[in-house]
Amino acid sequence: MVHPMSDGPGRWPGTDRQDENGQAQGQGVITGQVWQHAAPPLRTPDRPYEGYVVGPYPYLGADPGPYPYPPPPASPYDSPYRDLAAEPYRERAAEPPGGTAAEPDGSGGAREDPRHEGGGRGGGGRPGRVRPGRFRRFLRLLAALLCALALTGAGTCAWAEFRLDRSVDLGAVADRRPPGKGTNYLIVGSDGRDGLSEQARKELHTGTAGGSRTDSMMLLHTGAHGATMVSLPRDSWVTIPSYVDPNTGKLHRAAKNKLNAAYSLGGPGMLVRTVELNTGLRVDHYAEIGFAGFVGVVDAVGGVDMCVPRNIDDPKSGLKLRKGCHNLTGAQALAFVRQRHQEADGDLGRSTNQRKFLAALARKAAAPGVALDPFSTYPALSAGLDTLVVDKDMELPSLLSLFRAMKSVSGGGGRQLNVPVVKGGFRTAGGSALQWDRAKAEELFAELRGDRPVTTEGEG
Repeated sequence: MVHPMSDGPGRWPGTDRQDENGQAQGQGVITGQVWQHAAPPLRTPDRPYEGYVVGPYPYLGADPGPYPYPPPPASPYDSPYRDLAAEPYRERAAEPPGGTAAEPDGSGGAREDPRHEGGGRGGGGRPGRVRPGRFRRFLRLLAALLCALALTGAGTCAWAEFRLDRSVDLGAVADRRPPGKGTNYLIVGSDGRDGLSEQARKELHTGTAGGSRTDSMMLLHTGAHGATMVSLPRDSWVTIPSYVDPNTGKLHRAAKNKLNAAYSLGGPGMLVRTVELNTGLRVDHYAEIGFAGFVGVVDAVGGVDMCVPRNIDDPKSGLKLRKGCHNLTGAQALAFVRQRHQEADGDLGRSTNQRKFLAALARKAAAPGVALDPFSTYPALSAGLDTLVVDKDMELPSLLSLFRAMKSVSGGGGRQLNVPVVKGGFRTAGGSALQWDRAKAEELFAELRGDRPVTTEGEG
């Protein structure tokens, strides 16, 4: 150790002095012991080191017995790294400058630690993150899609609730029939021109008459035996109940007239009274759509496929179709359900076409390619809601039940028929009309009222 005041190792200031004889004195030497703080020397182990024991260590305070010690008891936890951790640690040889050190197992290269299989960050000590399997990723994707559909469906329902026109008050209708079994919907297609421009009226051959009249009427019954759709021809000769003219205050007694006259005399309320009076059925819900809404819905779903058995050329409706199957546009569809002069059965033939078309429209709208496509669903709903009028008690679930019942009828899950009529119409002061076959008609309506299977035959 060199003292800070020395001239070098073993030299002190002034030690180069000469003695009395002129001889240089030798270097001074300091003798003695030098103490420094250090750890005590390592104790020689009693036994050679051959590994380590993984806890828990059960031998504290007891004689562990002869070496090597027995293995520790099995852990109560099932760890994938238990067996690996119990192995003695093997020292890795130092890596030479020019290459990778050989492993003790003689593999000659770096051995991958099985505890780190699957990767990890920088070869860290934690096990690598396991990527989720395909099934788990599929479940996550499905859950995301369901959430999106739920949110979209909730928004659509709220939007439809806001747009729905519930202006028909069935509670204000007089002389109501008692409730029966099942549910009865009165579906009406009116010839209201609201929403149609002058150019559209010309193109659609709707005419320019003011007001609204019923162009088609159907009763849809749903119950324990499926759905039954019964067409009520507009030219049916029925009894119109007594009413008071709101414009003049004059009382009109009950009288015979065509069914479509009821709507023009007193709107939806008078039509419901007339249908209930002549069928004995209670109308539970009312739904009406105008020309503009009908055309818009058909166009929004991409047209509807219909087949015709012959060539049709009707100047009044503007319909021109060749024999065969066609994808009808909104304008063509409106002409198809309105034309009757090209039908051998006249108004009965038109009623049959209307039923078939509405069922096909419901089937097309429910197809996955349309129902799950927002670019088709929203325009169709918007077009329908623009002119759709329902009763005050019609909730969205009831409207959906109506739609599903129409789809069921089109798929063979129900029956379609015209109300039974007497062959060969008869002349009236208001022109040619259709007279119901009272016996068969009453039997049909009694079966619907009691929610029994329909056995009555009618013109299909």
